Amino acid sequence: MMNRYSALIKKIVFSAIVIVLAIVTILLAVRPHESEDSNQKTLNVLNWTSYIPTEVVKDFEEEFGVKVNYGTYSSNEELLAKLTSSREGTYDLVFPSDYMVNLMISRNLLEPLDHGKLENINNLNPLFLNQQYDSDNVYSLPFLMATTVFLYDTTVVDRLTSYKDLQNPALENNLVMLDDQRIIIGAMLNACGYDMNDVHEDHLESSLEFFNKIKPNIKAFDSDSPKTFFITKEVDAGIVWNAEAILAREENPDLKISYPAEGFALSMDNYTIVKGAKNVDYAYLFIDYLLRPEVAQKIVDEYPYISTNKYVESLPEAELRQILENGSYVENVGADIKRFDKLWAKYK
Repeated sequence: MMNRYSALIKKIVFSAIVIVLAIVTILLAVRPHESEDSNQKTLNVLNWTSYIPTEVVKDFEEEFGVKVNYGTYSSNEELLAKLTSSREGTYDLVFPSDYMVNLMISRNLLEPLDHGKLENINNLNPLFLNQQYDSDNVYSLPFLMATTVFLYDTTVVDRLTSYKDLQNPALENNLVMLDDQRIIIGAMLNACGYDMNDVHEDHLESSLEFFNKIKPNIKAFDSDSPKTFFITKEVDAGIVWNAEAILAREENPDLKISYPAEGFALSMDNYTIVKGAKNVDYAYLFIDYLLRPEVAQKIVDEYPYISTNKYVESLPEAELRQILENGSYVENVGADIKRFDKLWAKYK
């Protein structure tokens, strides 16, 4: 009889263990699902460094109760690398430049935009809409426009109006340039009399020859904060973004801004929603919030790029039209980008 009781007890204990293991397995399986469906509102944003003031993001979070996970990048190529190396749904809202928008469309990385979800869309200046990289703004809407400019210290440098002026031996180890292959190679192509999107092999080689005469003068490549080199007086001249030049000039009135006579780059950064984004509604909410005139004004007050909001004090329209006429957008060159990649390695 004792053997029978022992067998029964063993069976009960075994059954209990099986039930407990089953319950644990179910709980472990359910936990991630509950986390995904939690009440925490989140938005995953990836944007350029020094582009949206922290105050603006915090104000949005407080008004709408949405936590913004805010990451940054320094180039379009870095943005693309982060997107393609991450699982779908990692990011919701990103801000690629013109040619990168076109490239991302071709790779099916962006969601079409529902303009009807944006109450403030009519605040956009028509001058910036329907550009060649997304002709009907199906996947993108313009956020801010940057231009490349010369910046130089007038107490040291007499003039800087042409790319040839950068070859002056007196500027040895005294220049800063943007760390952006399409922008700098494009500038050297302009210097040689070619379009900045030219992919002809001989023309690209000519740009390298021109650049090699400037190379001894370059102290640093920096796209994040080239203004710092001017504020600390480590350099006397360079090719920088317009907002960085304006901010540096506020610190040092002896600095002067000029546009290269041979041509310069326009860079339009855009609102885009990533394919497979998990927080699409909050992405639209954030875009619409940034389209408010008072919010857009706060952005350019701190980072003085060219606003695409028609109600924001940015540039007089006559000056803006002249910039748009004389500058050029970087374009998606497709498979020919490999030529720029190889050439950039020689540049640096």
